[in-house]
Amino acid sequence: MTHADVVVIGGGIAGVSAAAMLAEHMSVLLLEAEPRTGYHSTGRSAAIFIRNYGNATLRALNAVSALFMEAPEGVADSSLLSPRGELLLAEEDEVDDLEAYVAGATGMEMLSPAQAVELVPILRPERIARAAIEWDAQDIDVDRMLSGYQRLFTTRGGRIVTGAPVTAMRRSGGIWQVTADGTDYAGPIVVNAAGAWAGAVAEMAGASPIGVQPMRRTAAILPAPEGHDVRRWPLFGSVTERWYAKPEAGKLMVSPADEDPVEPQDAWADDMVLAEGLHRFEQAVTVPVTRVEHSWAGLRNFAPDRTPLTGFDARAEGFFWLAGQGGYGVQTAPALSRLTAALIAGLRPEVTREVVAALDPNRFLPR
Repeated sequence: MTHADVVVIGGGIAGVSAAAMLAEHMSVLLLEAEPRTGYHSTGRSAAIFIRNYGNATLRALNAVSALFMEAPEGVADSSLLSPRGELLLAEEDEVDDLEAYVAGATGMEMLSPAQAVELVPILRPERIARAAIEWDAQDIDVDRMLSGYQRLFTTRGGRIVTGAPVTAMRRSGGIWQVTADGTDYAGPIVVNAAGAWAGAVAEMAGASPIGVQPMRRTAAILPAPEGHDVRRWPLFGSVTERWYAKPEAGKLMVSPADEDPVEPQDAWADDMVLAEGLHRFEQAVTVPVTRVEHSWAGLRNFAPDRTPLTGFDARAEGFFWLAGQGGYGVQTAPALSRLTAALIAGLRPEVTREVVAALDPNRFLPR
């Protein structure tokens, strides 16, 4: 049996980054069900850092992550961010939503329909009642980020076992025994960073039944509109997330911004959902969708209140939740990985007590 101080379950950006931070203080083993790390949500991310995305707790995490991503010491030799911008559009029935978003945000500028069209020339001005832009939204180099954290983890003595789906867990004598692909691994602490499978892992461990819900998000790559160079366009889309589009390698990635509850799985694009989303996109722009070059789907995993779960479970000793990151997993990974290391190693968190409390998985237990 292989022993470690901490066994991390899940090799997405959350698990890999947390493992790297923990490995500075203790021995860490990471188990990943797939043949490689970053296979599911991490590898299918829209890869955009939006400081104003999410509730107050998430925005506090975003602020911590931004500082690291700009100077990712130990993970990369230069910033993981590059300029993009996010243009939010409101039709008449979405104006209140846009105004509420901007009121709770920082660093945003209201634009006229004409100004929005200057930034993205294919937009229909008659479909825009109000617009706002976050100039400081930035692309994230997810591949470089994941590989950097993984390199840091192994440099610190961590071990990654791939092709190792967890099938059983039990605790005895203060030690967790985790069975994965027929092999047993042991340690006093388990970190549940299993993404869409976090609920299943928690059930095996007898932890609190929080109810992490995977939700499918679909996307497609379209050719760039004829006569347009899209590379410097911002991400642009409906403020109520009816659709959004983002330049991607000289083409456009368009998403219906769907959130369909599904079981944990290797997600696939639903043709009907994609078609409906592309229709909404077409109504907002002056060019038709003539061809879909590629489509895919990923899973975004939410706790009931849509705030991540980070902390020890009160009902399962030594069981640590790192799950429910929703659509914020990549951009919150630097902050949550450092918080995970602080809470497990007994260090002082760099976020406030209010943020730690908001992330506590025991918030769902009866008072």
